[in-house]
Amino acid sequence: MTHRGAIRQSPDLLNLNLSESTDKIIAEYIWIGGSGMDMRSKARTLPGPVSDPSKLPKWNYDGSSTGQAPGEDSEVILYPQAIFKDPFRRGNNILVMCDAYTPAGEPIPTNKRHAAAKIFSHSDVVAEEPWYGIEQEYTLLQKDVKWPLGWPIGGYPGPQGPYYCGVGADKAWGRDIVDSHYKACLYAGINISGINGEVMPGQWEFQVGPAVGISAGDQLWVARYILERITEIAGVVLSFDPKPIQGDWNGAGAHANYSTKSMRNDGGFEVIKKAIEKLGLRHSEHIAAYGEGNERRLTGKHETADINTFKWGVANRGASIRVGRDTEKEGKGYFEDRRPASNMDPYVVTSMIAETTILWKP
Repeated sequence: MTHRGAIRQSPDLLNLNLSESTDKIIAEYIWIGGSGMDMRSKARTLPGPVSDPSKLPKWNYDGSSTGQAPGEDSEVILYPQAIFKDPFRRGNNILVMCDAYTPAGEPIPTNKRHAAAKIFSHSDVVAEEPWYGIEQEYTLLQKDVKWPLGWPIGGYPGPQGPYYCGVGADKAWGRDIVDSHYKACLYAGINISGINGEVMPGQWEFQVGPAVGISAGDQLWVARYILERITEIAGVVLSFDPKPIQGDWNGAGAHANYSTKSMRNDGGFEVIKKAIEKLGLRHSEHIAAYGEGNERRLTGKHETADINTFKWGVANRGASIRVGRDTEKEGKGYFEDRRPASNMDPYVVTSMIAETTILWKP
């Protein structure tokens, strides 16, 4: 009998409700490993329910095993930062998003949350209440061949066209994973606002937001973690590669929709134009921080602008920055930065957009 088959025989054990017999809860501590994209987690028992991250104990892990510390001084300290309900264990059990520090209290180099939190706590940024909506695209791959779900092994499906928001056994693959993820995120307390099938078959998207400031990064990382866990159960590989299949196939991005209080108020369109102008002046710095391998995606084809070109337009999906028709018509609203790759770090991207548009003086 396979391991997975054995578990199937005892779902009652997996679904045990701890609150019937104990006040103790399980807290799954989540952090980001040395590559900047590998999510790690481990669990511990706590004496009772917790809803405030500051009431949770700090913890540590072996950083030499995650590429984040040398073997002779390998201890890295986890600081709990945000709590979510655990959709896998349920009850009062929780998922805990953490960031990582040296024993002396210095953020380790891969801790991108620490610098982002500084920007988001700046009084000028706080006053502007930056809102984010992040469109996370991803690709589901067959485990043993690392080829998209639903594609013939070593071959290709019919050309793009019928798959975007598609329905049917020959057009949509992986919907059970996508729907499970959608509900699990809502259960966890993540402000997931929608899902859809993407242009390339086997590729999907979920949207997180609106979320304010640092919570956009926390929510997106935990949504990624939950998706990674669901694909693990399904025996499917999750890829955030910005261009998983070369050729005439759409890449995968993580478009960032953004607005400040000034942009949402009357006269906001002028504020938006000034913000976009600043983003254009720092285009190369943003591109450098917007995800590995993005040059394979930002080719000027497949609904992207060329990586070396900065342009914006109303309702233009081939632009670096797109402004919606509604925003233009109402004279206020938000804009969409279409440059971030699917493997971007949301702490980096959200804080950088806030820093450039609110704090930076050209």
